[in-house]
Order: sequence, then structure tokens, then C-alpha cells
Amino acid sequence: MNAQIVEPPPKESIKVLLSEIIDYAGLFPPSQLSMPEAVINYATYKNSNYGWMLGRFIVPVARLEEFFESAREFISRDESRAWRLSVLAGEDINATIRTVNEFNAKNGPGVVCDAIEVKANTVSKIENTVNGLPKGMIAYFEIATDDNLPDLVSMLAIKGHRAKIRTGGVTNEDFPPSRAVVRFARTCMAANVPFKATAGLHHPIRCFKPLTYAADSPQGTMHGFLNTLLMTGFARESYRVSLLEDLMEEEFEEVFLFRENGVGWRSEHFLSTAQLGFLRAKGFISFGSCSFDEPIADLRSLGLL
Repeated sequence: MNAQIVEPPPKESIKVLLSEIIDYAGLFPPSQLSMPEAVINYATYKNSNYGWMLGRFIVPVARLEEFFESAREFISRDESRAWRLSVLAGEDINATIRTVNEFNAKNGPGVVCDAIEVKANTVSKIENTVNGLPKGMIAYFEIATDDNLPDLVSMLAIKGHRAKIRTGGVTNEDFPPSRAVVRFARTCMAANVPFKATAGLHHPIRCFKPLTYAADSPQGTMHGFLNTLLMTGFARESYRVSLLEDLMEEEFEEVFLFRENGVGWRSEHFLSTAQLGFLRAKGFISFGSCSFDEPIADLRSLGLL
């Protein structure tokens, strides 16, 4: 009988850096799966060897009931195994909050909407939303990296909520330049505002790839999620802007060295596992991806999983 090959566990630095990092957004482009397909995928990922990397299921508020109809057979009544949802708010924020409250009261504790994601381009939108949130609800506010960024992040710091940045999409124009991502991260870290990213972070290292799964897909340069995570970690440590931009644009995997006690870059810059833990708890919380398999496959090919 052949002995079963058991893969060694990932290094502690990898576990700390990537635990619950991927919010599954299978309903959205470029995957754009049906609700039953996305739900089955999430259930499969949750029970896989890489379930420790899985975060929340992303769903628009208008599709919450559709979600539950597809997911009810997979959801346990055990609160310790609850499915956590992050809900994309509709135009009427008060209606969104009412719908979320009703859903939680009706369907908990095996599934819970414990985060909402809201687009906000004014301080008043943030204030009005926060004033209506139920106790314990996390809110991520998607904000632009324009001249209003400092004011919006300052209000999030005052209100104790979180930011969100769009890091890609299905066209080249959807990808912000590295300097904009660095500016966003530095502003959030200076104000102690945690954040998440959404879209475009399918690959660990910056690369030139097709932007969708279509045969005739346009190609473009995509930010790497390891680049973005580590850049944010170094931003917390007050590294200079030029170095942070260099890190965002790093395309050579061999210059990243993962040890049990931390991660090195270019043999001279290092974040300890303790610093990575603080980064994940207080800085870069998660990123939304319509694919869970693609990031896993890339990490495996890099020998990190």
C-alpha cells in the first residue's frame, strides 16, 4: 500500500498573513456565477484544506432571500460554524439596514450578516449610515482616492468604522495606479482605520494577465495581493513612499522570503510575524475575489501552501 503524501503545514507567517483573507465574491464579474453555483463553491471552500483562508460571502442586499434559499441546506444551526455575510448596501441605506436586521433575526445563528459595504463620497453619507447601524455591525465604506480621501478617512476614524478601496476590475481603466493604492493605505494607517480591498487581486504577485475568463479577454497589469498586503505592513512602519511604490510594482517572486518568524523583501526589509498579525487585525482586513481557486493555485505554485 502506498503511503499517503501529507503536505507540510504552511509557515506560521503565511497562516498569520492569509487567515480569513479572501471574501468570496463569486456572484460578481468576471466569474459572475449563479447563486446556487456560488453557494456550493463557498460551502466546498469552507470545508476544504484551505478553509482557514476563507472570509465572508459577499451578497447584494437585494439578493439575501435568494441566497438563503440556495444556502439553507448547507447552513448549520451551530453558531460556532456560522456563515458570515458581507452585504452590499442598496441606494436606500435605511432600507438596507432594516433588511439586514430582519434577515439576522429570522435566520440566525447559523448565518449572520455582520458587515455591510457602502459607497460613500461625502462625510455626511458616512455619518448618516453609521447613525443607523445596529450595535456590533461592521461597515466598510468604499471611498475614492481623490482629494476628499483625508476627510473621509478622518471621519471613519472618528466613527470607528472601516474603509474600502477598489483595486481592479474587468478593464485596464479599473485598476488604480500604484501611487493611489499607496496613498490610500498610508492615509488609513496614519488614522488607524482598517480597510479591505475589492476586485483585481486574483494573484499573489503583480503580473500581466487576462482581466476576465473570456477567450478574447483584454490583458493588463494586475496588482498582487501579497504586494498590497506587505506594502500596507511597511506603511504601518512608516517606510518612505518611494519604497512602498517599488514594492507595489515588484514582479519577481524570488525576492520575497517567507520564514516562520516573518516575511522579508529584497533581503533588507522585514516584517515579523507579530507585525503581520497586527497588520491583519488593525490594517488590511481582507480582499474580495470572485475566485478562491485562483489565488490558492498561485500560492501553491509559489510553494507557499
